[in-house]
Amino acid sequence: MTYISTPNAPAAIGPYSQAILAGDTLYASGQIPVDPATGKLEAQDIAGQAEQACKNVGELLKAAGMTYQNVVKTTCFLQDIADFAAFNEVYARYFTGKPARSCVAVRDIPKGCLCEIEVIAVRE
Repeated sequence: MTYISTPNAPAAIGPYSQAILAGDTLYASGQIPVDPATGKLEAQDIAGQAEQACKNVGELLKAAGMTYQNVVKTTCFLQDIADFAAFNEVYARYFTGKPARSCVAVRDIPKGCLCEIEVIAVRE
């Protein structure tokens, strides 16, 4: 196993890794929409937060030598399922390979975020 870490995505805020590469498979921890440069939640709306969460996922993929095209599964968490359509508009611009996905509404997300995205990606 190889631990993947990059300063271009938010640092882990608990006892976990940003991502782990096991063989050719990357397991990335959920990415919240925190700006890694400031450590703060900058956007207040779902579109802005989805954009930052997708960018954070992209930085982890890049650190592992992968792209969004390597993603085979995503799990998306929304603070409010009413944000589903707006979230999808942003998500679709990044995950153009249409990986398998689960998307659920949850009660709370760390730091008061509106969304979180985790991925599993495979090197081809």
